[in-house]
Amino acid sequence: MSRAGNRTGPTMHDVAAAAGVSQATVSLVLNDAAGTRFSEETRHRVQEAARQLGYRTNAHAKVLRGGVAGMIGFVGDFVATAPFAGKIIEGAQARAWEAGLLLLTVNTGGDKALEESSLETMLSYKVAGVVYAGMYHRVLEVPEALGEVPAVVLNSRDRSGRLPSIAPDEELGGYTATKRLLDAGHRRIAMINIGIPDDVGLPAAAGRRAGYLRALADAGIAPGPGLLRNGEGEVRGGYANTLELMALNDPPTAVFCANDRTAWGAYQALDSLGLRVPDDVSVVGFDNQETLAPNLRPGLTTLELPFVEMGRRAVELVLAGPGAAGSRAAGSGRTELFECPLIERQSVAPPNESPNSRRAIHPPQERRKP
Repeated sequence: MSRAGNRTGPTMHDVAAAAGVSQATVSLVLNDAAGTRFSEETRHRVQEAARQLGYRTNAHAKVLRGGVAGMIGFVGDFVATAPFAGKIIEGAQARAWEAGLLLLTVNTGGDKALEESSLETMLSYKVAGVVYAGMYHRVLEVPEALGEVPAVVLNSRDRSGRLPSIAPDEELGGYTATKRLLDAGHRRIAMINIGIPDDVGLPAAAGRRAGYLRALADAGIAPGPGLLRNGEGEVRGGYANTLELMALNDPPTAVFCANDRTAWGAYQALDSLGLRVPDDVSVVGFDNQETLAPNLRPGLTTLELPFVEMGRRAVELVLAGPGAAGSRAAGSGRTELFECPLIERQSVAPPNESPNSRRAIHPPQERRKP
């Protein structure tokens, strides 16, 4: 059945007949009503019937019935323009659409006045809730206005602890990256971090460092002098730190770079020294930046930030509402951590223990200049 010839469009009764369920079931599934339990097969039948028939939920009726619009607000600082964080919006938007809602997205560019105005507009439109997202994992001052609706902090943490937060499991990621190098046989493993781990506003730097140290400790290895370095998360820092690492009397056979841009710099430094990845030095990154990691030669083994899954989960918590049963974080102010999966490519191999590979390598004098 199609909408052709049906001037008023398909009805909920039509969807129920096509899916072989009751009209009440259609209403509950398409409106994603809280507290209902249907099998995935039933949900799929209803959603597929609605899609094929071109059925649209009545947004105006939703506002009258529930007091909220058919929208969820999404406010981010630079999240829409970051090279990989658009996946957060992709996951949030997909989950909102499954619930029959639109995602109203505002990228503030870090402008607090624009952020305040955007939130006021969203609240005036009676949005069902707000996802408040950060470009990278850090601790944020959350606007007071978010206390008026179901709200979730995404890819960051609420400093006040009032709102639930969704974030990557940075320590587990650092552990996984280091363990991959240990499993390949490396024992002299360096780390170039993305910031100063003592900065409480940067849980990514602290967590990835903690995971690195824990993996070494579990293997009975103490980090060697000079092998743990703080960088700024950019190519130039990866380049400069790698040159210094390879100039040590006992240079590392592997480097864990706490983001992919740092790893790119490490690749460039190793190439300038005539060293090959992974034959001479193995490298693992973090982020799985899709415009970078698969395009390095060789492809970079790295940890992927689970943006799509995190975006979906944030919307699920908004839909559940504060304190909803079965929600691990809603209304609790706790942080829900998501595992960062390891993406295998070709930048890791067993260590090259030949005598030439263990000597300190100093770049030509002109390469030492800034």
